[in-house]
Amino acid sequence: MDTKTKFEELIRRTRSGNKHAYGELYENTVKDVYQTVHFLLDDKSDVDDVVQEIYVEVLRNLHRFNTDKPFRPWLKGIAIKQISAYRRRRWISFRNYQKMSQQPSEVEDDFSPQVVDGLLNKQLVQLVEQLPYKLRQVIILRYLNEHSQEEVASILKIPVGTVKSRVHTALKKLRKQEELGNIFLRKVENV
Repeated sequence: MDTKTKFEELIRRTRSGNKHAYGELYENTVKDVYQTVHFLLDDKSDVDDVVQEIYVEVLRNLHRFNTDKPFRPWLKGIAIKQISAYRRRRWISFRNYQKMSQQPSEVEDDFSPQVVDGLLNKQLVQLVEQLPYKLRQVIILRYLNEHSQEEVASILKIPVGTVKSRVHTALKKLRKQEELGNIFLRKVENV
């Protein structure tokens, strides 16, 4: 059974109320979602909460999923929306702290080895993390999650040209840093 057929069957069974099918759907997708969330959140301590929110939204909106389309990009779209909502909440909280003259909490740089293996090396991970959020999004979706440019555009609900532009800009910034730090970007050469 190919992946698309497997997802279609799990979705059909989940829609009919089978909790075990939803658990299986979760088990088949959570690693990929976790990696995406881990790389796109600044505060790594909230990754588990955001992943949980994503799967609550998946269950809540599964009836809207069109089985004629691929499941993973739809799932990543929900993930990106939940990450954006988290970032908004976090920004509001940060602004409130500033207004009350309190110091914001420090961001942790905690990468699990399993996630780091998805990118080339520790230095590159640090450089990707320093990219602006919109550039980091496309790099993570395109190269870590191996989505096509069209899928990234669908997930982020932006034109393919914008994806290409952001990938180009991000790679240009990474290559500039590569020259400064002797980091080898062999995997991200083909835009």
